[in-house]
Amino acid sequence: MSTTKKVDEFVSKLKHPLKAEMEAVIKIIREASADLEEDVKWGGPSFDYKEPMATFNPRLTEYVAVIFHKGELINDTTGLLEPGPKGKAYAKFRSMDEVKKNKANLQKVVKTWIKVMNAQ
Repeated sequence: MSTTKKVDEFVSKLKHPLKAEMEAVIKIIREASADLEEDVKWGGPSFDYKEPMATFNPRLTEYVAVIFHKGELINDTTGLLEPGPKGKAYAKFRSMDEVKKNKANLQKVVKTWIKVMNAQ
C-alpha cells in the first residue's frame, strides 16, 4: 500500500466528534489490501485502486461518512452500503461499536471493489 503521511497528518489536525472512529475505519480499509493508494482529495482521506474508490467526508459530524464513488459497481451483500445519487454508495458509522461490528463487511466491500477493477 502507498501509505501517505498526508492522510495521517490530515486526521491528526482534524476536529471531529468521531475522530477515533474515523481513524479505526481508515485502519480497517488499510488492512483490507496492500494495493490501495491513499491521499487527501475532495476535502478528506481518499483511497484508490486503479481509480478513486472511496473518500471520507469529514464535514458530516453526526457519523463517519465513507463515500464509495462508484458504489453501484459493488454488489454489496453485507448491507453496509446505502445507495446514493449518481451511482455513489455510502458507508456510515455512528459509533465505535458500529465500526467494530462492520469491520469484516467493510473489508469485503473493499475487496469486492478490487475484484471489480481487476475484471475490467
